[in-house]
Amino acid sequence: MIEVGEAIQPEIRARLVDNPFYVLELAPDCTRAEVERAGQKLLAMIELDLAGGPTYPTPFGSGRRDAAKIREAMAELRDPQRRLFHELWVLARPWAGETAGLAHADGERELGFSAARSALGWRS
Repeated sequence: MIEVGEAIQPEIRARLVDNPFYVLELAPDCTRAEVERAGQKLLAMIELDLAGGPTYPTPFGSGRRDAAKIREAMAELRDPQRRLFHELWVLARPWAGETAGLAHADGERELGFSAARSALGWRS
């Protein structure tokens, strides 16, 4: 797990910022139809030069997107194995330290990739 306060290497940070769920501004539990709808909407926004089209929020600040990045994000989320990889990074949030993870009924939190199994519905 990446420690809190530890500087994230620029290439890792860039990969996290470019996560398809952030690029398309979708939740990890979105459907394939929602991926297509969001992608087409964002492509139209870029084409028409509308506000909100070229930037998107991430935990690391704003990211920049263009038509190529939107199409790449859609392609990544169409492939089940690649989508799972991106879901793990969004759900586990290994960069967020103690504020990340899933809360249990007893108030305890799972952190980093240890939370990935629960986030994906696996039981211990």
